[in-house]
Amino acid sequence: MISYTVYKVIHYIGIFGAVGALVALLARIGLIEASPGATDPWRRRLVALHGTGLFLVLLGGFGMLARLEITHGLGLPGWIWAKLVLWGGLAIFVTVGKRAPQLAGWLTLLAPIFAILAGTIAHTKPF
Repeated sequence: MISYTVYKVIHYIGIFGAVGALVALLARIGLIEASPGATDPWRRRLVALHGTGLFLVLLGGFGMLARLEITHGLGLPGWIWAKLVLWGGLAIFVTVGKRAPQLAGWLTLLAPIFAILAGTIAHTKPF
């Protein structure tokens, strides 16, 4: 049986990986898309790291919930749903950044804000 602490470490590794890869990818989109005909050789790697990070965030997060015995399907507390919405938003930033490169700069600023907000919600559990 995996302990709460191990799930927490997995969760944090996922957070740093997902947000770091997302910010790097969006910054590169903003720079490379401004150059006509340029392609990014790092795009696939960063998208894979972002996806792996998001998977680890979910794995660690739901593992911690299982250790705390908070597993009631749709009856989860509101703070968990808020975090899922925020991380879902971070998941689609890759697609939005690629399809609308002019927004990449704003998304680069929003990504850490979303992660900090998710952490604050988890820490305070306001609802």
